[in-house]
Formats: sequence, C-alpha cells, structure tokens
Amino acid sequence: MQPEATSGQSLGAAPHPLAELLACPPETGNLLNASAQCVQLDAGETVFRQTDNCEGLYVVVSGQFVRKAERKQARLTLGSVRVGELVELAAALGDRRHTYTLTALTPASLLMLPIESLNQAFQTHPPLRMQLLEELAREVSRAYNACRAARMARIRRTGGDASSGVKSECLS
Repeated sequence: MQPEATSGQSLGAAPHPLAELLACPPETGNLLNASAQCVQLDAGETVFRQTDNCEGLYVVVSGQFVRKAERKQARLTLGSVRVGELVELAAALGDRRHTYTLTALTPASLLMLPIESLNQAFQTHPPLRMQLLEELAREVSRAYNACRAARMARIRRTGGDASSGVKSECLS
C-alpha cells in the first residue's frame, strides 16, 4: 500500500500544544503560574516593537494580532498570530531582542511569562529550555515551508522563475 501524499509539511513541524511544551515538575509549573501576567490590549495597541528588549514569553489568549518587521529598509507583514500560539520564542531564548513588532488588530489578551521566571524555570527544569528550542525549530520549519509554498505558487502563476522577489522576502 502506498503512503498518502502530504502537503509538504512534515509531521515533525506541526505545532505542539502549549501544555505539552510547558510540561514540567509541579514546583517549576507553580513558579511559572505565579509569575504569569495577563496583558489586556485594545485594537491598534502595540505589544512590543522590533529591536526592543524582550520582557518575556507571550501566549495569545484571545484576539487577533499581526507581526510586522523592517528588513533592509522594507516593511514586511510576517503574518497573523492565533490563539494558543507562543510569541517570540526567538527573542526569549536568544539575544533578548524582538525580531518583529506585534500589534493587536482587535481587542485582545496575552499571558506573559516574565524572562526572570522563565530563566528560573530553566534552572530548576533544564529540559524545558530544550522543549522550547525544539518548538522554535518547528516554527522556523513551518515558516520555511510556507515561504516555499508561496514561491512555488508564484512560479506556477507566472509560468517562470519567481525566485528573485520571493527569496528576499523569505530570507531577509
């Protein structure tokens, strides 16, 4: 029997549920729960700006958000953010600088896990950092696959090579 065709997205790249990503011993979970802050936003309000210091890891609770970035003097819309998504894993796990600007499109709320508490959680339960790094890798893989699909669609639509415009959008 032949395996079914897939859309090109590997199962390893599928997002994992938040409870699975933050699975940790009770004492670490209690630390994260006690430090979590609810952030309420109005439509048009900016959560953070590109290059600002990262204050924590965000989880979207409600509402709609858009990610925008400036790369090489061009403004790019990177896409929307859905309820349940972790926001800015790269900044929280990396150099602590936001890689894009996040703005609420509708009234919305986020749960923020402060960086200090996150670092304490990493010390008390080191596998948590690895779980989040693995999710970041899946996030990058999903973005790459989406960009690749957009490039292929553009090639089909134009009947030629669309690499010049798409490459700069996907890799910059």
